[in-house]
Amino acid sequence: MNKFQAAYVPIGVPTFHLESAGEEFRKSKELLASLSGDVVMPEEMLLTMDKLKAFLDTVAPDLIILQNITFANAAYASEVLHRFSCPVLLWTLREPVIDGGRLRLNSLTGAFSAGNAIRAFRKEPFPYIFGSPEEDAVKRDLSAALAAAKLKHQLKQVRLAAVGHTPEGFGFGRALDLDMLSTFGVTMESIEARELIERAKAIPEDKAQAALADASTHMCGLSSVPEKNQVDFARLSEAYQEYVREHKIDVLASRCWPDFFTSYGTPVCAVLAMLNDLGIAAACESDAYGALSMYCGMQLSGRPVFFGDPVSMDEKDNTITFWHCGTAACSLARNDTGAAVGVHCNRKIGPTMEFGCKAWPEATIFRIGRKPDGSFRFFLASGEVLDRPKQFSGTSLVVHCSGSAEHIVKDSVRDGWEPHFVVIYGDSVRELTMLADMYGITCYNYS
Repeated sequence: MNKFQAAYVPIGVPTFHLESAGEEFRKSKELLASLSGDVVMPEEMLLTMDKLKAFLDTVAPDLIILQNITFANAAYASEVLHRFSCPVLLWTLREPVIDGGRLRLNSLTGAFSAGNAIRAFRKEPFPYIFGSPEEDAVKRDLSAALAAAKLKHQLKQVRLAAVGHTPEGFGFGRALDLDMLSTFGVTMESIEARELIERAKAIPEDKAQAALADASTHMCGLSSVPEKNQVDFARLSEAYQEYVREHKIDVLASRCWPDFFTSYGTPVCAVLAMLNDLGIAAACESDAYGALSMYCGMQLSGRPVFFGDPVSMDEKDNTITFWHCGTAACSLARNDTGAAVGVHCNRKIGPTMEFGCKAWPEATIFRIGRKPDGSFRFFLASGEVLDRPKQFSGTSLVVHCSGSAEHIVKDSVRDGWEPHFVVIYGDSVRELTMLADMYGITCYNYS
C-alpha cells in the first residue's frame, strides 16, 4: 500500500485580484504544512487549465483539497474528478475585503460551480469548508478532513478476524467478507473458536507463566482467581496474541459465550481487554462491525475505546450508562481501583475485568451500523465521560450527553440501531462525519 497523500489544488483564473489571491495561497500552504507532512502542494496557483493538468500529472492522491483561490468554472473541477476517484474536500475562501469596490476573489461562486460538478460526478455528499486559512474553524475542519481521509486509506490495509460465529439472536454483528472489502477495503478472515481453544491448550507451561506474569503487571487481583483459570487465561491470551501476530490482524471480533465457558472453562473477556491495550481493536459476541467501529475510534483518538451496551438512562442526570461483561482495556480503569479482576456476572467464572472507567472531558459515541435494507450508516453522539464508580458487575462507563439522553435513547431505539456501541475518549465527531461523507454513508448525529 502506498503512503497516504493529500493534494492541495488551488484553482482559479488570472482575471481577479492576484495580490489578494496570492496572500490567501501563501497562508493556505502554511496552514496545510502545519497540519500534515503528507500534503503535496504546487509551487504556484493553478490559474489555467494547462497548469492544473501539469500539477495533476505529478500526484496520486488519497484526498484532494480543492480550493477556489478565485472563481473558476466547472471545467477545472471536472478535470480533477475525471482523473481521480478519491475523496474531494471543497474549500471556499471568504471574500477578503468588502468595501464597495472590486470583487477580489469570487471564491464562493466558484464553489457553486465546483460543487455542482462534484455532485454530477459523485452523487453522494462531500465534505465542504468555508472560511479563511487563519480561522480556527477552518483549521479544525481541515485537520478533521485529513484525519478522516488518512483513516479511510488505512482501512484498505486492515485485516479483520472473525473468531467463531455470532450467537443466536446476535446476527446484527455478522459481516460478509465481500461487504467488508467492497465498502471499507477491509480484508476479513474467519477462524473457529475451537481452533484457538485447541491452540491455547497446546501452549507450553513456560509461555503460559510468562504471559501470566505480564498480565499481572496490568491487572489488580488476578491472583484471587483460581490457579487453573489463571493459567488457562494466560494460555488463551498467548494463543490469541500469537494468532494476531502470525496473521497480521488489526481488528478482531471474537465469539465468547457459551464456548469459552463450556468447552474451555475460562472466559475470553480479559484476553480481549489485553488485546485492546496492545492496540488491537477486539470486540466480543463476534460483532464485526462493532470491532471495526472500535478500530476507527482508536485510530482517531490514539487510545483504547470502550465497547458495550447502553444499559441505563437517567433523564435528570442526562446520562447513559454503557456496560459489558468485562472486556474493557486495563488502561481505561479508574485510578482508585485500577484494572480490577473478578468473575463473570452470569457464569461466575473468571478472570473478567471489573471496574468503572476513568473520566474524560470529551467523548464520542459511535457505531457503524446497517439499515434494514442492508446499507451502512454511522451513529454519532457526543458528551463527557463522568467520574463514576463501577455501576454493575463487569466494566461500565457513564456518559453525560451533549444532547438529550432521553431523546438519544428513544430515537435510536425507534431507528433500529444495534445494541453495541463504542465510546471514544475524545471528540471525533468532525472526523467521523467527514469519513461518512467520503464513503457516501448516511450519518445520524444524535447530539
